[in-house]
Parts: sequence; structure tokens; C-alpha cells
Amino acid sequence: MLIHPWDRADDDAWRAVVAQHDFGDFVAGGGAQDYPIVVPTHFDYLPESGDHGQGLVLTHFAKPNPVWAALESNPHALLVINADWVYVEAEWNSRDPEHGVPTSYYTSIQLRGRTEIVDEPEELADLLSAQLTHFEPADSRRLPVSAAFESDRRQLKAIRGVRLHVEEVLAKQKYGGNKPPDHRREIADHLERRSGPGDSAARRHLLRRLDESW
Repeated sequence: MLIHPWDRADDDAWRAVVAQHDFGDFVAGGGAQDYPIVVPTHFDYLPESGDHGQGLVLTHFAKPNPVWAALESNPHALLVINADWVYVEAEWNSRDPEHGVPTSYYTSIQLRGRTEIVDEPEELADLLSAQLTHFEPADSRRLPVSAAFESDRRQLKAIRGVRLHVEEVLAKQKYGGNKPPDHRREIADHLERRSGPGDSAARRHLLRRLDESW
């Protein structure tokens, strides 16, 4: 992913996005297949865990998923989170409205690292319980997963868990950082008037990054 200096997101910025977005694409490139394996998935990100200081991702997949062959061939993988994207119209993005070039504003984060496959029933139950704690409402009646409970034990046999130990983070927030301040404010005004899907979030990113750079 190309990241210009004016698009780079600092640690606080990308961590704030990951805290709000817990669905992404898990990508494994190893194995004998012709293409990388891409699995859309919910995940639980633990910022204070892991052995490389960048956190730990917990997720799980069904045993028939082709991702396992790829991971067993090459344990390195990445989780991609894309968020807060909008189309920036050609007239907004240029001082020459008749020959302007449109662009996209977006946040994109890649959590890269080494995977650890979890098959042991008790460990897998703990991983799933951690995910339940993250996703279920506070008043959920769902008990923690237990390998000693018959229906849970049957379900555990159908899946495998993944711990992604995050070793590197690529984080990009492309919101007009190469434009002069007055032009960025004009684009923010356009986004506010259009008020389409994603426009409000993109505008917040644009203005926040503008304030931080001046």
C-alpha cells in the first residue's frame, strides 16, 4: 500500500479506527493456490497483548475453509480494515472544474503478523469466549464457551482458532493532506452539503488532520 507522508496515520489515529471497526478481510498468501485467500471476518483486537507490542487479533474459521492450507504453508498473514471512504468529485478536487481529476478519501489499515493456529479445545474455548465478551451485549445470557458442555464441544470440533500476533502496521488516512488548508476547508464544506454515506466521517478526518498539521 502506497502511503505518502501526508497520508500516514499515527498510532493514536489507527488504534482509534480499529477500536470502532471490528470487521475486516483476513488475507493469507501462502499455499499452493494461484491466488491469496481472503476471508471476511469479525475479529477481536487486543491492543495490549501480543509479543511485538502492536497487539493481538483473535478470530476463527470453519475447518473446511481453504485458509488453513495457506497458513500451514506460510504462517504470515494480514488483516485489512477499510473505513470512512467517500468519492471526491472532480470539481471539488481541482481548481479547474472542467478538467479536474476526482479522487477517493479513505482510511485503510493493515495489521500484519505471524499467525498461531488454535486447535486445543480449552484454548479454543477461551478464544471464543474472548470474542463473545467483545461482541455480545453486556446483558447477554450467553455463557462462556466450555469444552465440557456438550453443544459447545460439538461446535468446537467444526472450527479452528487464529491468533494473529501483529508485528507491523501500515495505516493510511487519505483526506486531502496534499492540498492547501483553504482548499481542504472547501472540500469539507462540499462534504457537509452533500451529506451522503460516509461524508460526515470523512469530513471529521479531514478537519482533524488539518488541525493537527497546522
